[in-house]
Amino acid sequence: MPFPTGYRQQATCRFSHGLRATSYVPPFFPLYDRFGGTAKMEHLEGFVSVARGGKIYWQTWLPTGETRAVLIIVHGLAEHGGRYANLVNHFVPRGYAVYAYDHPGHGRSDGPRVYIRRFADLTDVLQHHVARIQAQHPDSPLFLIGHSFGALVAARFLLDRQDGFAGAVLSGSLVKVPDHVSSFTVACSRILSTLIPKAGLVGLDAAAISRDPEVVRAYLDDPLVYKGKTTARLGCEMLKCMQEVTAEAGRITLPILILHGGEDRLVDLAAAHMLHERVGSADKTLIVYDGLHHEVYNEPEHPDVLADVEAWIDGRI
Repeated sequence: MPFPTGYRQQATCRFSHGLRATSYVPPFFPLYDRFGGTAKMEHLEGFVSVARGGKIYWQTWLPTGETRAVLIIVHGLAEHGGRYANLVNHFVPRGYAVYAYDHPGHGRSDGPRVYIRRFADLTDVLQHHVARIQAQHPDSPLFLIGHSFGALVAARFLLDRQDGFAGAVLSGSLVKVPDHVSSFTVACSRILSTLIPKAGLVGLDAAAISRDPEVVRAYLDDPLVYKGKTTARLGCEMLKCMQEVTAEAGRITLPILILHGGEDRLVDLAAAHMLHERVGSADKTLIVYDGLHHEVYNEPEHPDVLADVEAWIDGRI
């Protein structure tokens, strides 16, 4: 795996089990410690083989001192786990370990792009990832951080497997079938999923992810971001999962923070309100950021968003 383009390498070591550990300073997202100096972190990356998922790419950013808690990123549709630098650079210097992986068919992971055979392929990979992290951090509080499509994966996962987590933070949650999608359209998606499962159906409007033109430009220039259309099979599986999460959200009972941009054009704000209303958690919070677009961690106001997330997590560890 090549070293990230543009990053200044500090030290690299290899372990007997084949993983690579790298300490580095990011070039465009500088980290600062409490005394104003540049802070370092340890970066680990590698691949694991997962049934049906092939080789799955993972990476983690570790603090140099004691780990206060562990954050597990579940990324969005067509992107990858490396697009969360703002979150990493906020939390790691404050003593949090951050883990991420690329879904099957996304980023550096194996598989046809944005295609799955069944939604459980996604939650099974997440379960494998979580089990590895729990083994490495048996005494650290774990928080699931799901964004957009990743929030859907995380929500479906939490319906059955929320033990062991201290909480979840879901942003831009793609968990509700949009009101304009009729039952006839859902039925048609199932037919297409059977007849032409890898056919591309719907693309994503990159201009809607953030108000920051640099974020949009980086997204469009990123070779690990898939720019094509979502496959019929994945679209069908997503719709079925949205229906399931909507119906069964009451089974989610862990502490949960739900974030949404008030001007999100990719995921309707109604999804956040639905999720907040229906989850069975006694400890649940919804924050809507007026004027923000879909990727609240990549908006110009991201320091405020991340401060809110930090304050919420700190209150639960």
